[in-house]
Amino acid sequence: MNQNTVVHPNPTVQKRRWWILTILSLSVFLVVVDNLIINVAIPTLARELDATTSGLQWIVDSYALVFAGLLLACGGLGDRFGRKIVMQIGMFLFGVFSAWAAFTDTTEQLIIVRGLMGIGAALVFPSTLAILIDVFRDPIERAKSIGVWSAVSGAAVAFGPVTGGFLLEHFWWGSVFLINVPIVAVALLLQAVFVPESKDPNAERLDISGFLLSIAFVSVLVYTIIEGPHRGWTSVESIVG
Repeated sequence: MNQNTVVHPNPTVQKRRWWILTILSLSVFLVVVDNLIINVAIPTLARELDATTSGLQWIVDSYALVFAGLLLACGGLGDRFGRKIVMQIGMFLFGVFSAWAAFTDTTEQLIIVRGLMGIGAALVFPSTLAILIDVFRDPIERAKSIGVWSAVSGAAVAFGPVTGGFLLEHFWWGSVFLINVPIVAVALLLQAVFVPESKDPNAERLDISGFLLSIAFVSVLVYTIIEGPHRGWTSVESIVG
């Protein structure tokens, strides 16, 4: 580090910055990997829950739908009320709903709980990036940290099906959700100890109407894509969608 390097005003945070990156990478890895870990469990879910093709699609997509729909709004919550606390609330919810998902016994329950897991993921994902940007003040180090964060997110996409396959080979289908719980517990502890709180002092007021419209648009689009083949593309629901 040379004398021209920009550092965080808190010496403790500056010293711990690479540990903080590791903790945040673990957090984002968890929420991204869960988007695809369920895919390899589809045949098992069809058998165990007697799920229809449409039901299986909703089990897979409900998480991604809620996650994507709430992403911008949850990022705004972190900027306004504190990124660390929003991230930790998201991790807690993600862990609780993961445990719940492992013991659901109907397709409808699992669809709902997967959607609730998406809420937790949406609170975590943007907060991790915002905290990184705040912790790494030097432009070169910031670029490196974001590169690591992005690489971990990309690796999680590939790691999801592999992890799911291993768990299904050795345990029951609920293990693809239950594995999240101890990881969440460790992540919450590390976040509490090492990750600093930060806010955006110039955060804008939340655009509630825009947020609701985006959720409605994505929901209708996904509903039409999933239900269209079953109800018929010329049905009233498909045409309206």
